[in-house]
Amino acid sequence: MLKQRVITAVILLLFFLPALFHPSPLWLGALGILLILAASWEWGRLNGLGFTSAFVMPAICLLLFLSYWSQFHFLFISKFYWLVCTAIWFCTIVFFLKNGSSSWKSSSNFFRLGLGIFLLISAGLALLQAKLIGTVFLTSILLLVWTADIAAYFVGRRWGRHKLAPTISPGKSIEGLVGAVLAVWLLALAWIAASNYLIFEHDSIFTRLFVFGWPALLLGLSVLTITSAAGDLFESMIKRAAGAKDSSQLLPGHGGVLDRLDALLPVLPLAVLISMF
Repeated sequence: MLKQRVITAVILLLFFLPALFHPSPLWLGALGILLILAASWEWGRLNGLGFTSAFVMPAICLLLFLSYWSQFHFLFISKFYWLVCTAIWFCTIVFFLKNGSSSWKSSSNFFRLGLGIFLLISAGLALLQAKLIGTVFLTSILLLVWTADIAAYFVGRRWGRHKLAPTISPGKSIEGLVGAVLAVWLLALAWIAASNYLIFEHDSIFTRLFVFGWPALLLGLSVLTITSAAGDLFESMIKRAAGAKDSSQLLPGHGGVLDRLDALLPVLPLAVLISMF
């Protein structure tokens, strides 16, 4: 299993890193669309669609992406859109995590599928917007989410005693979440300290928050970290409602694409919104 995970991770990085650091946003945009299309198919499968009928989800997403691309190309989307997107994410996460997987399962299929299309499309657009802001800015968001995920896992394994959401994801703990927040704080402090000695671009989510002072930096990082954990829990809730362990087996050793993107999905729109202040 470990060998399979490593091989899959290496293959993904071989495609992702060149697209991430290429000067043109076209390559990352294309890769992002492919990932979102795969995730949308998994979303359909987790929400009642059959193997073939689930392909309607990526078909709709692709049509919406192409419509956006043909009209706006690489133009920035307004702050209002990201405010609405963030508000929808917040309301969705709070309501369904509070009421559990049964509330999700009892919702209409039309609502679940429509919500999935909106949230996944928004995440894909946010990925492109973050790249347009700057490669370093996008990289800092990715590092924030990855750092939070890794810290939550190891701190939770070592010191986790109090369950964060026992009915949704028993393995996650409050201690793990606190560890994730502290790890992200340390990452930001290291980044800001190092930025004083770097001669190349160092615009990041950390430096943008730091402009408003230390309280805003620590609060903003805490919100982003908690949002990443909430995104993970939200996808776990959907899988629990569907009775599935993974969103699919598209990524051998890792499960599905949604399993890898869950924490990023709500963080990307929020980070883009923060960048506009």
